[in-house]
Amino acid sequence: PDGSGEVLDTVHFLRQQNRKAEGQPNFCLADFLEEEDYIGGFAVTTGIGMDPHVKAFEAAHDDYNAIMLKALADRLAEAFAEYLHAEVRRRYWGYAADETLSNEALISEKYQGIRPAPGYPACPDHTGKEVLFKILHATHHTGITLTESLAMMPTAAVSGWYFAHPESRYFGLGKILMDQVEDMAGRRGMEVASLKKWLSPILVESAPVSA
Repeated sequence: PDGSGEVLDTVHFLRQQNRKAEGQPNFCLADFLEEEDYIGGFAVTTGIGMDPHVKAFEAAHDDYNAIMLKALADRLAEAFAEYLHAEVRRRYWGYAADETLSNEALISEKYQGIRPAPGYPACPDHTGKEVLFKILHATHHTGITLTESLAMMPTAAVSGWYFAHPESRYFGLGKILMDQVEDMAGRRGMEVASLKKWLSPILVESAPVSA
């Protein structure tokens, strides 16, 4: 960020490996970046200070209000993420400065750009949060921490990446093969067994992967 050319870290994404009809690509989020391009990151929470109130409700056996408070915080966190993405599009990056969308259009994601989160279908690798939080100094700025299982605390939190490319789109990665795990482990300097553990929910060890 200071123009020194220092590489802070490297972001890795996985590619679909399922068989598709001829002419249909196997997507990777990196496809939506040019050779010289920008990727953004964000982390937001609305859960700071909520736990004592939840515990008070639970101590009073008021499960309804405990659940409602947590649900409200979750919805506010999602709203905060949506608002910040709009600010990026219209103000900070400004590639959609004239954007005017109704609530219905926003809900239908009619805007340009995406904000996929580590652990979600397009990038199910939760270890991506470690790089994201390091680059953003997210814990320092927001108070959000990562557990050993890379869950965010407070739980009313949202984090992810920004892509502005006009053809960027959400997709499900689906199942991947061991060759991709081994390749990524080598590029990241990780033990194959460690990365395999994190990716086990989407891993199949026999080829080919069918659609």
